[in-house]
Amino acid sequence: MKATIERATLLRCLSHVQSVVERRNTIPILSNVLIEAGDSGTVRVMATDLDLQVIENMAAASVEDTGAITVSAHLLFDIARKLPEGSQVSLETMDNRMEVKAGRSRFKLPTLPRDDFPVIVEGDLPTSFELPAKTLAELVDRTRFAISTEETRYYLNGIFLHVSDEDKPLLRAAATDGHRLARFTLDRPDGAEGMPDVIVPRKAVAELRKLLDESLDTNVQIDLSASKIRFTLGGENGVVLTSKLIDGTFPDYTRVIPTGNDKLLKLDPKSLYAGVDRVATIATEKTRAVKMGLDKDKVTLSVTSPDNGTASEEVAADYGADSFEIGFNANYLKDILSQIDSDTVELHLADAGAPTLIRQDDKNPSLYVLMPMRV
Repeated sequence: MKATIERATLLRCLSHVQSVVERRNTIPILSNVLIEAGDSGTVRVMATDLDLQVIENMAAASVEDTGAITVSAHLLFDIARKLPEGSQVSLETMDNRMEVKAGRSRFKLPTLPRDDFPVIVEGDLPTSFELPAKTLAELVDRTRFAISTEETRYYLNGIFLHVSDEDKPLLRAAATDGHRLARFTLDRPDGAEGMPDVIVPRKAVAELRKLLDESLDTNVQIDLSASKIRFTLGGENGVVLTSKLIDGTFPDYTRVIPTGNDKLLKLDPKSLYAGVDRVATIATEKTRAVKMGLDKDKVTLSVTSPDNGTASEEVAADYGADSFEIGFNANYLKDILSQIDSDTVELHLADAGAPTLIRQDDKNPSLYVLMPMRV
């Protein structure tokens, strides 16, 4: 194999694929990327961790010899990063080595044969639909902070995607860690009818989100079955991310979305965020709770720490129901408030022990539920 590629093109492609590769691998081939030079003047690069696979095609300045080889992903990425800007990078294989040349630099890297490189077999992906990349990015951003990191409840370690036919056909994304829930709803895209319920793993979500940043003005093709999902970004010669899905049953989260919370608190999310952030400065790991005292047209935020003293702050609000106090985990509350892009946020409350519904308004596609803490 011998191909010459513009450094910027090579670097961009390697930055996409190398982040899939784990830094520590017990299987040597999984530390490598597969590089394939084809007849059409394109070079295909592929990386996998056995659960997730990314393939990208890049245009080469020239392909003199076709062929395929695997080489260390992080090593090649670091070399490409340090090569001079604007240089042409030549990749050539000989005697189980890959020679990398650019300007006056020469590197000879060890390789492993392409036949040892594992490929995820996609099988049949019967459900197929498109979403604008911007919409998909918003769906990820509005839900992924609530993904659980607890490995024992592995079925919560991802974003749950499912279709529902309540008043009209919808596609919903949800994530929860048992303390908070985030849900995002959009009109069901053409082709998504009859789609199986799927849980997209946390790592696949993170890699997808990085790739979306570079193609926000395009559409993303999504193909899936009950066990695999494939995202195609940037059309024919774009990036293809394929992931295994989490094999588990996501709990019926609709049961925890409160419908009868009759106390409505409206206020500016930025003021509440800043207030919570300030009083939580003295909170210790054990007392991450912030107490909210609700009175007519104001909220009093307070934190009491056995080690660091006390803090309180008043925030102006629109509230007319009975006065009461409720406690929340400060970080969870801030995570949710940072998702609200408007001047007002609605908190629908019942009592100090019941889950609270948080949203911008009833027309917004995002909805959040936060469990209270004892304070």
